[in-house]
Amino acid sequence: MGQRRSLKESAAHTCPRQVSARRRRHLTRQADETQLRAPSRRTEHQAEPPAPEPSAGDRSNWTKLPPPLFRKVVIMLIDGLRDDFVFGSKGVKFMPYTTYLVEKGASHSFVAEAKLPTVTMPRIKALMTGSLPGFIDVVRNLNSPALVEDNVITQAKAAGKRIIFYGDETWVKLFPKHFVEYDGTTSFFVSDYTEVDDNVTRHLDKVLKRGDWDVLILHYLGLDHIGHVSGPNSPLIGHKLREMDSVLMKIHTSLLSEERETLVPNLLVLCGDHGMSEAGGHGASSMEELNTALILISSAFERKPGDIRRPKHVQQTDLAATLAIGLGLPIPGNSVGSLLFPTVEGRPVREQLRFLHLNAVQLSKLLQENVPSYTKEPGFEQFKMSERLHGNWIRLYLEENNSEVLFNLGAKVRRQYLEALRTLSLSLSRQVAQYDIYSMLVGTVMVLEVLVLLLLSIPQALSNKAELEVPLWSPVFSLLFYLVFLVLSALHVIVCTSAESSCYFCGLSWLTAGGVMALISALLCAVVSALAKVFADGKHLRKNPAHPKARWSELDVLILLGTLGHVLSLGASSFVEEEHQTWYFLVNTLCLALCHELYKNCFLRDDGEPQPCSHVEQGLVSSEPALWDRNIHCNVSEPHRVSKSPTSLDTLRGYEKWMVLASPWVILTCCRLLRSLNQTGVQWAHRPDLGHWLTSSDHKAELSVLAALSLLVIFVLVQRRCSLTSKVAMALGLLGVYCYRAAIGNVLFPWQRDSKDISKGVIEARFVHVFVLGILFTGTKDLLKSQVIAADFTIKTVGLWEIYSGLVLLAALLFRPHNLPVLVLSLLIQTLMTKFIWKPLRHDAAEITIMHYWFCQAFFYFQGNSNNIATVDVSAGFVGLDTYMEVPAAFLTAFATFAGPVLWASHLVSFLSSETRSGSALSHACFCYALTCSFPVSAYIILVTSLRHHLFIWSVFSPKLLYEGMHVLITAAICVFFTAMDQTNTKS
Repeated sequence: MGQRRSLKESAAHTCPRQVSARRRRHLTRQADETQLRAPSRRTEHQAEPPAPEPSAGDRSNWTKLPPPLFRKVVIMLIDGLRDDFVFGSKGVKFMPYTTYLVEKGASHSFVAEAKLPTVTMPRIKALMTGSLPGFIDVVRNLNSPALVEDNVITQAKAAGKRIIFYGDETWVKLFPKHFVEYDGTTSFFVSDYTEVDDNVTRHLDKVLKRGDWDVLILHYLGLDHIGHVSGPNSPLIGHKLREMDSVLMKIHTSLLSEERETLVPNLLVLCGDHGMSEAGGHGASSMEELNTALILISSAFERKPGDIRRPKHVQQTDLAATLAIGLGLPIPGNSVGSLLFPTVEGRPVREQLRFLHLNAVQLSKLLQENVPSYTKEPGFEQFKMSERLHGNWIRLYLEENNSEVLFNLGAKVRRQYLEALRTLSLSLSRQVAQYDIYSMLVGTVMVLEVLVLLLLSIPQALSNKAELEVPLWSPVFSLLFYLVFLVLSALHVIVCTSAESSCYFCGLSWLTAGGVMALISALLCAVVSALAKVFADGKHLRKNPAHPKARWSELDVLILLGTLGHVLSLGASSFVEEEHQTWYFLVNTLCLALCHELYKNCFLRDDGEPQPCSHVEQGLVSSEPALWDRNIHCNVSEPHRVSKSPTSLDTLRGYEKWMVLASPWVILTCCRLLRSLNQTGVQWAHRPDLGHWLTSSDHKAELSVLAALSLLVIFVLVQRRCSLTSKVAMALGLLGVYCYRAAIGNVLFPWQRDSKDISKGVIEARFVHVFVLGILFTGTKDLLKSQVIAADFTIKTVGLWEIYSGLVLLAALLFRPHNLPVLVLSLLIQTLMTKFIWKPLRHDAAEITIMHYWFCQAFFYFQGNSNNIATVDVSAGFVGLDTYMEVPAAFLTAFATFAGPVLWASHLVSFLSSETRSGSALSHACFCYALTCSFPVSAYIILVTSLRHHLFIWSVFSPKLLYEGMHVLITAAICVFFTAMDQTNTKS
């Protein structure tokens, strides 16, 4: 009895390193036998008992979970903590205490590689579950649902451990009712990088003195917020790292003082959820975003003199298994991570092998659930071999064999287990992705039906009447509709009631699912009806040819080939990564084609002979409509009939002629300058550009001058068609934009030598917001007034331009100062195209629409955007906000990201409404815009579905799909605006 009492006291109060190796082994054997008889509190909550220790003999084995390795665990998660912030020069300079622990202290350091998507909520899930979250979690990151997957937090709560949390409220949403005490802060208000961390630190002094908790989780957001606002090279980064270093020192010293009383080791985990790109964002797959720092600090990890431990590369998912072992919990069932072995290498060999065996059993079970032919997997074969060797070692161990054979066999088993864990983890990381094929097919069918319906409606929509009628009610009363509906409903019931089905669509209510099936059936019947009508009209035209055969123009060929080429390029990952290069090429080619058309019309007659281009009768501005009203088909699918009518090039004057001839080259020059401003994509994103040069602290004066000149040019280009009230508001608003940027330290006033007095600029930004709302209100008022006074066409024109001007002012506020030239050159190109290309050449509405679409896509990338989530400027969503408001922040972020497409679409509506009074122009534009946008989206959905097992499905194709989804929403809003303006135009 005395010996057993001594064992219990040793197990409860003695640190493992304080007993001799022989004594520790003896204690461990007795503890193993004691565990076989003693009830475990953890087993009362387990879904299934842990796997027993393998043995080649008949004697009783270790069948319970090992006891916890640590008494308390503190997880200090610093958002955006990439590896070089700790292990690089910044860590040496700003985190001296952490550097000491890494180089000489009792710690193990790792570079943890995160998987895509590198945003906060999926990374928290990966850290706590050990699984690989899906890409849809990028959307769920905005409003995280409760986590139902097996995870360390739930296991700890079930084991009766008391968990306290302070920091990012995402944890509170993922784990509701799991914390005995918590204080959450919003993670989206990126302008705040002080109070958001002070709110966490203010609890430390009290909670560290208390002993009523087992796990403490701290999530600091300030570093990530600084990255979003100022980038990783901001001086604020150093101040924040120094602050985090002091917090770490406070926690560590408190844990050490507690260990002196309890003699049981604690664990302090310092980690990051994701890294930070060179622009300050995250979400993509660059090394700066994937590699995060991970440091495990505990007195149990004592280091001998001269023991150099360099950071090892591991997977972020490995932390879940390590925490579970450290807390004496079952490893989460869906974890694909492996135990970080350095954390247990100081334990006895039998414990080491027990930990590795539990991890290998969990991974092998997961492999069996996800891979039908799991027995042929190399990792499974290695696991079985390791288990057999482990059983042989147990037999020798229980026979009191202390020979060198036991030691060598134990080392061999350990190596075999580690190799099996690596192989199993790698195999599972590739295999566990589950695809909701049924829901994907339902969505794809609906998208294809809408696309086919649009294609079949081209002749009707682009006729002189410009009518697009899609009768969905008439098919409801047809027999085909009911047959299709019954077949689809039966298929839905079969799929959703099958034992293995688990999908989003089956999770919907039966009423909602029935509505979707009815919509699919109605669309199918509408497609069949439209197809029959097309065949009937074709037979009628062949019998009674009323029009001469149409022929393709050169511009039609270019637009068709360019659009189809872009769609085909989406099937290659490299073209998706570098999609900006495709649009740059198409826009430049379009400019050359327009230049060729201008020169041909000016210098050559129809028969190819040269003609003079100097005699004129009237100027460029004519009272005739600027758009040539042709009875056309959409350029994406069919050519228009080339008219032999004279163009307005015959009326050019001297300077106007030279401006027309020079305009394409000026536009090409502008596009080339814009390409040098922001390097984007993947291959060349790391190269220096004008944007990096301007944003460096050494060139703040040059940036200030450029920003001031850009705002001045914006006023000159925009004010020409505004009312006097809007001109004054625009001038004051642009002045407020500069004041806002000066307030937050981006630019300087002439009398200001430095930017020490930095604020959040809330007052200045709200000052601009007032003028934006005022201009938009004035424009909306004029549009409503034009509804009443139908004869006054000028009121509507001015109203549309004022709405466009208000959007330009909002874009100027949200754009970073170095991006203001993008807005300037966008306005300049629109002016040149309007006055010197579209008017002289009398392009029709469909051609102008597709040109607008091409330029809007190019300007999306000129802004510095890409198909990576990391290029989204989250800080734009909080300009003028002092607290987090979800709807305004989401709207401002979306507008700042898609400002190029929105501004070009708004300009299209304003131009078509002001330059032509044809009732069909806006209808033609709306239809062509919708078709041109929906065609690549539909094709891309099919490509992503077919390429779902591609190596780059998560890093390349999935982010692009999110951008396309957002683009569809914006296109839908633009088409609604088109339709509203078309109704107004028709009424007038």
